[in-house]
Amino acid sequence: MMPISGQHKLRLGVNIDHVATIRNARGGDHPDPVRAAKIVAECGGDGITAHLREDRRHIRDEDLRRIQEATDLPLNLEMAATEEMLAIALAHKPHAACIVPEKREERTTEGGLDAAGLHNQLAPIVSQLLDADIKVSLFIAPEERQIEASLRLGAPIVELHTGEYAHAHLDGDGERIAAEMRRLSDMAALAAKNGIEPHAGHGLTYENVQPIAAIPQLAELNIGHYLIGEAVFFGLEKAVLKMRDLMDEAR
Repeated sequence: MMPISGQHKLRLGVNIDHVATIRNARGGDHPDPVRAAKIVAECGGDGITAHLREDRRHIRDEDLRRIQEATDLPLNLEMAATEEMLAIALAHKPHAACIVPEKREERTTEGGLDAAGLHNQLAPIVSQLLDADIKVSLFIAPEERQIEASLRLGAPIVELHTGEYAHAHLDGDGERIAAEMRRLSDMAALAAKNGIEPHAGHGLTYENVQPIAAIPQLAELNIGHYLIGEAVFFGLEKAVLKMRDLMDEAR
C-alpha cells in the first residue's frame, strides 16, 4: 500500500445509487445510473460507489455488470455482510467491497458497522473477499475499538462514518463539530499508523467537506446523495467538478 500524506491527491468516489432511485420510482430505464457513471469518469471522478441493497431499492444486480463494462473507473460495491451479497461480490469482482450495516426500514445507512461485535460473522466474509483480490473496506464509526477490530479482521481499508459531523453542521453546534472533527482526525491517524487506509463519507456537502478533506491521512471521500441532489439543478458534471475543486483547495 502506498504511504498516505497530504501531498497525495484525495480521491473522490461518487455514489450513484440515487440516480437508480429516481429510475425505479417509475419502473422504467431512465435515468440510467450507467450514464451517471460515464459522466463521473469524464469529469475526473476517481471511482464509482454503488450499494446493492437486499431489497434492491435502487441499484439492481444487472447495473453492476453494466457499470463495470461502461467505465474503467474502479467500482466500490457497498454490501451487507450476507452470503447472498458475498456471492454477488465474488461473481462481479469489483475493485473494492465496502461492508456496511443494513436495515430494511432505514432510509439510508444510519450508522457505522459494529466490526468489534460482529467479528465472527465478518471474518469469513472479509477473508473470502481478500482471497478474491477484492479490497475490503469496513464502514465504521470513528472509534478506537472499531479501528482495532478492523485491524484484527485484516481489513486494508476503513471508511469513517461522518454522519455525526454532518448532523452537527446542520445544527450549527460548534462544540459538536469540533468534537467530531477531533474524533475523525484521531481515528484517521490511528488507522494510518496501523497500516489501514482511511476513507470517509456520509452527509458530506459543499458546506462541510473542506475540514474533512483537510485531514491529511484520508485517501478517499465517498459522496453520493448530495451530489445527485445538486445535479438536479446544475447537472452532474458541474456538481462533481465543484466538489472536486473544494477537496483540492482543502489539500
